[in-house]
Amino acid sequence: MTSSGTSSGTSSGTSRGRTLAAAALAGAGAGLVGVAAMTALEKIEQAALGRPSSYVPARTLRALTGGAPSDAERPPAWNHAMHWGTGALLGTLHGVWAATGLRGPRAHLAHTAVRLATDQTLENATGVGAPPHTWPWREQAVDVAHKAVYSLVTGVVAERLVAPDLESHRGRVSH
Repeated sequence: MTSSGTSSGTSSGTSRGRTLAAAALAGAGAGLVGVAAMTALEKIEQAALGRPSSYVPARTLRALTGGAPSDAERPPAWNHAMHWGTGALLGTLHGVWAATGLRGPRAHLAHTAVRLATDQTLENATGVGAPPHTWPWREQAVDVAHKAVYSLVTGVVAERLVAPDLESHRGRVSH
């Protein structure tokens, strides 16, 4: 460690930037693993409960790209693009968190909230989705459970791939 509290190998902005970029890339990969786990759980849950697939992600992406999707649209390719794209994108966050020392159960819980908030912001901003408090409680529970699995798996994988080389010990007190 240097006197400033940074790792000697990451003290320059260039090294720090490279470390963060590599962490984000590893996080994207971890996010894809998280999506795979979430998708597997969804398929098991849907088979057990008889719940149909949701096409809100597809309609949201269509709306974000200038389309005006109807509630009857069920485009699977758009669904997969939104599902996997959002998973990889938000996985980058977990990768960066892992590099900066934001790890473990608290990070996984925070990431679950970020994932839920991202989905709800996009779905409600486009007018495609309804606020979760208007959903039946079972739908809310299923959504939270799936996103928690995504975030947990993404975090565990990111934390195995990315060392906390940029963890800072500055700012621990409020002065």
